[in-house]
Amino acid sequence: MITMKGISKSFSGNKVLDNVDFSLEKGEIHALMGENGAGKSTLMKILTGIYSRDSGTVTVKGKEVNFRAPREAEEAGIAVIHQELNILPDLSVTDNLFLGKERTAGPTGILKTKEMREQTRSVLAELGLHVNPSQPARTLSVGQQQIVEIAKALSANAEVIIMDEPTAALTDREIATLFETIERLQKKGVSFVYISHRMEEIFSICDRITVLRDGEYVGTKRIADTSFEEIVQLMVGRELGERFPKRSADIGDVRLSVAGLSRKGCFRDVDFTVRQGEVVAIAGLMGAGRTEVAQSLFGYKKPDGGTIEFDGRPVKIDSPQAAKRLGIGYVTEDRKSEGLILDFTVEENISLTNYASISKNGVVSAPKERSLYEQMVERIGIRTSGPDQAVKSLSGGNQQKVVIAKWLGIAPKLLILDEPTRGVDIGAKKEIYSIINGLAEQGVSILMISSELPEVLGMADRVLVMHEGRLAADLPKAELTQELIMHHATGGGKLADESS
Repeated sequence: MITMKGISKSFSGNKVLDNVDFSLEKGEIHALMGENGAGKSTLMKILTGIYSRDSGTVTVKGKEVNFRAPREAEEAGIAVIHQELNILPDLSVTDNLFLGKERTAGPTGILKTKEMREQTRSVLAELGLHVNPSQPARTLSVGQQQIVEIAKALSANAEVIIMDEPTAALTDREIATLFETIERLQKKGVSFVYISHRMEEIFSICDRITVLRDGEYVGTKRIADTSFEEIVQLMVGRELGERFPKRSADIGDVRLSVAGLSRKGCFRDVDFTVRQGEVVAIAGLMGAGRTEVAQSLFGYKKPDGGTIEFDGRPVKIDSPQAAKRLGIGYVTEDRKSEGLILDFTVEENISLTNYASISKNGVVSAPKERSLYEQMVERIGIRTSGPDQAVKSLSGGNQQKVVIAKWLGIAPKLLILDEPTRGVDIGAKKEIYSIINGLAEQGVSILMISSELPEVLGMADRVLVMHEGRLAADLPKAELTQELIMHHATGGGKLADESS
């Protein structure tokens, strides 16, 4: 279907792709992997006409091409489904599906609304999605919106679909539906380029893997002939050792105690503790109430009932400022819209939560701000060109380190981490795990929300499993398995407060 040979590309003298090869066979699901900044997105943007190449050739179905715009790639049967979906929420499902391709009655310009609705219903049904074509797109789940995007690609007769981190915001059920859809289309001869940092997904659904590192082609492997460890070594150029670093923290006294915590429509009667130096994970399906519990502990969304004790005394956390005064930090799941100010520099972002320690009478001390920046860069290994680099130009892993760094400046006693490695490559994940372990060894309590079960199993001392707003289980490390966590997450077990 596609052959790319010797592709090179530079921006302002900085070479981001150097003699890269890539090929895609008909009916193949081909993973494109590499750390953030390896050149994956640039390669796909060259394929789809967003960027021009400096050198090399692109061949589609045996014919050499040079697309000058994404529209030309679409006309050649190549579609892209971006991580940030291109759904217009206030338009109907049908309007989204036919946007720019509306059916009209001859020269009159009158829309064939009924015909488009029926075709929408038919196309979506083939993909296993049964929704009202007239309903606003905003009423669909993220997973359903993904299926609509695939339907848009198919309605444009796409033979190649490029998917960029397609499962980042999906529930387990939605991921299963998406995979069924991909496999169904694969049998019909549709080819996929699948970009993801989730190794488990790659090994379950893909046929081949191509790895890029620092803008260079490293190699292509068939899934059946390789291993997790080999792919990691190809990506980072070195052995990572244990995927989850070992930790020797001494778990101390109870730091946080929650009893009967409730918020109408989100969660109810939640009881748990977190001890000093302990890593407690909250697992569960999306929508189970995990993030809402964390937001209540941080004073962002006030609970309706229940009590919170911190270091042995009752506390009222009615705002993030109150949480911060207690020594609670919160790394949100969406770093770009909630954790960072993207147009600010690295130094300015680290300062955001630390003005009390670097200013006097409302005036920031430049030497203190620079000292804080230097401490954090050295402490957690932020790779940056300097304090004045815009944070939006950092890789995903380094952006996440900046979010963590701004909270380390307050010397937290409890750090809440919501999806701490989402959209982060395998090398940066290992570094973030080491940061978490280092904090725990210093006595910091960690409350971690994660949708990646291997991460939960590898990092947690204890796992709280939520199901439909209730705490379904409180599991010690010795009992942890993926099957047991999913059993409770899907409502298969008794509720934790009923198990006695």
